[in-house]
Amino acid sequence: MKKKSLILLSILVTLTVAIGYISKSFAEEKPKVAVVLKDLNSQYWEIVKAGAEKGFRDFGMDGQVLAPVEGTAEEQGEILMGILQEDLDVLIVSPTYPDYIIPILDEFVAIGIPVLLLDTDHPWPNKTSYIGTDNIDLGKKAGALLASQLQPGDKVAMIGGDSNSPVSGGRITGARERLKDVGIYIAAEKLDLSNDSSSVKKATKEVLQGHSDIKGIIASNDTLALHVIEVLQEHDLAIPVTGADGIIEMIELIEDEVVAGSVAQNPYDMGYLSVETALRTTNGEQVEKMIDSGVDIIIKGNAKQRLDFLKNLLR
Repeated sequence: MKKKSLILLSILVTLTVAIGYISKSFAEEKPKVAVVLKDLNSQYWEIVKAGAEKGFRDFGMDGQVLAPVEGTAEEQGEILMGILQEDLDVLIVSPTYPDYIIPILDEFVAIGIPVLLLDTDHPWPNKTSYIGTDNIDLGKKAGALLASQLQPGDKVAMIGGDSNSPVSGGRITGARERLKDVGIYIAAEKLDLSNDSSSVKKATKEVLQGHSDIKGIIASNDTLALHVIEVLQEHDLAIPVTGADGIIEMIELIEDEVVAGSVAQNPYDMGYLSVETALRTTNGEQVEKMIDSGVDIIIKGNAKQRLDFLKNLLR
């Protein structure tokens, strides 16, 4: 009996060691991915992060989300150089300023690390894929949403961010095309603005002073649109404003019927899809060069559902 017990104990120890070794091997075999965002100082990027982290859990990825504190290209470049030697399987990045960041991304590709662009596209030949919004299409939908509240021949103003960026620039291009198609005239444009409240309000006041006959305003993102709405409220002007992104403050205004609607990206899906695409890449699958995360129109009828989803994510 004693001999049998010793044999059983020996087998048990051997199995325990073997299971531990196998478990460790599986853990070590998890694909390693880094997601480098533009910042984590806004709801938008927090939601992207939540989607990516859900992807890490669902797909068994060894993942981390990183972002510069101040949101500068220099900071983002330092983060990228810091993880260059981390033996990544895939890098997912939303380049702050592509012209500055892409030479660094070339270094990842040179050592065999596939690079996926997230949120911000660029005609960079070495990218494996772009996961995000078709911003020209988003701009067209925003233009159509504003036009639905106006009449052909009406004049509007455009308040926009960086007209040379693939995000704001694409939205501006799409909005111009759609407004022109339906006979809405853009009487004034204030572009290349930051999201800073004072600069946006100043630009809006200048538009109102120079064009008292405008019937609506389109902004390239919801943060700009919110600043525009503040100016209109100060002047007791009730003209429609359309933004884009679907942030919580804008959806609350839609729910309260202050604003008719907004065009929303899907940042949660964007983060999740990017990790799913990273997994497919590590499995040797051929992935699409552009994976569209979609655009939603937020109006009174679906605002509460969207609001509840976002607030639950950001708890």
